[in-house]
Amino acid sequence: MNLTSPSQVKAWCIENEFHPNKTMGQNFLIDRNALVAIVDAGLAPLEGVASPHVLEIGPGLGVLTEELLSRGCEVLAIEKDPVLAERLGGYFGNSAKLKVVAGDALDFIGGDLGEKFDCMVSNLPYQAGTRILLELVQRRAVPCMTVLVQSEVAERLAAHEGSKTRGLAGVWAQFDYDVEIVRKVSASCFWPRPEIGSSVVRLIRHDRNIGFSAEERAFFRKLTKKAFEHRRKQLGSVFRDMIQSTARAEELSNEDWKNLVKGLMEK
Repeated sequence: MNLTSPSQVKAWCIENEFHPNKTMGQNFLIDRNALVAIVDAGLAPLEGVASPHVLEIGPGLGVLTEELLSRGCEVLAIEKDPVLAERLGGYFGNSAKLKVVAGDALDFIGGDLGEKFDCMVSNLPYQAGTRILLELVQRRAVPCMTVLVQSEVAERLAAHEGSKTRGLAGVWAQFDYDVEIVRKVSASCFWPRPEIGSSVVRLIRHDRNIGFSAEERAFFRKLTKKAFEHRRKQLGSVFRDMIQSTARAEELSNEDWKNLVKGLMEK
């Protein structure tokens, strides 16, 4: 079966009476060029790493899985849909390089990952994609993550201070990762076709804030969360007894947030 052939993907679904679930974000990637682009971007930072250990969340029919395995990767794939999870192992001949976990990725991430990954390459489900990514970001568990997400999500993750799309997701992601939008992917590259387009975004972990303690990180998340809940207000109005500033949350850089957290915790 050619997993980038719309007719063959549709035929499999019909034959197996499988109906893609919109709530679970089951939009299967069916474009070969986009497929190669996301895997190229995901593996590029790992040049020289033999048999990279890759985390894949939401493999669906296995289009990314197949490409990763063909390049010598070891893949742990987490699939929430029990029908698709059961299919994956058999489709790839129970490959020793593929481990399939049937269940919710958030449950897996929330526990002890138990394994070290060189990278994550995933077409994340639309509904839970941002939450999954931010859970991994806060754990700093994976050094490089390349994912397909809705374009508006990608823009928020990569937004710099002063941008209209600057929000909590971008501040949290950029605190420990350098974020780059690699390319846009048209809605026509998926089946069923989603209402909006997607983008390939890559996050590479940096160590600029590695000295932040657990207490400082917890305060950073609490402070930024409250600030963006009142993003139209000046910080001085939101934190009346703590901060004297006319700036709004989206105007601060991550370095500004870092200095603010350290200054407040030293008081």
